[in-house]
Amino acid sequence: MTIKLGMEAKLYRNTGTYAAPTWVEMLNVKDLTLNLEASEADVTTRGNAGWRATIAALKDGSIEFEMVWDTGDADFTAIKDAFFGNTSIEFAVMDGDVAGSGSQGLRATMSITSFSRSEALEEAIGVSVTAKPTYADNAPEWMTVP
Repeated sequence: MTIKLGMEAKLYRNTGTYAAPTWVEMLNVKDLTLNLEASEADVTTRGNAGWRATIAALKDGSIEFEMVWDTGDADFTAIKDAFFGNTSIEFAVMDGDVAGSGSQGLRATMSITSFSRSEALEEAIGVSVTAKPTYADNAPEWMTVP
């Protein structure tokens, strides 16, 4: 049995091209959630003996994460600029090192759809980010490092 802790997972952004990626680990990331789900299509027939039948249809995904508000951090600036400039970023949401054998996760070009600043009295100013797959030359894929 192999158990991985959340602190072992890594978020990367690609500063190269899709064909020749340059993965930069984003260190200014706190809690992260990778949301994956599929819509449902009803395929019920009379042959199902009174049971509804469903198949998975279109997949949907998003990542939600927290960052410290650090205007000197290149990753923070890239996220902020992508939000305000309506540009996309290619991410790899991995369960380990992007070059580590056996690591896996979602690779997708995403649009930043939420960039919300929090100002808790006893905490550093932070930002909550949501990114979702966007129109791109390459569809999202589940990536496994050989």
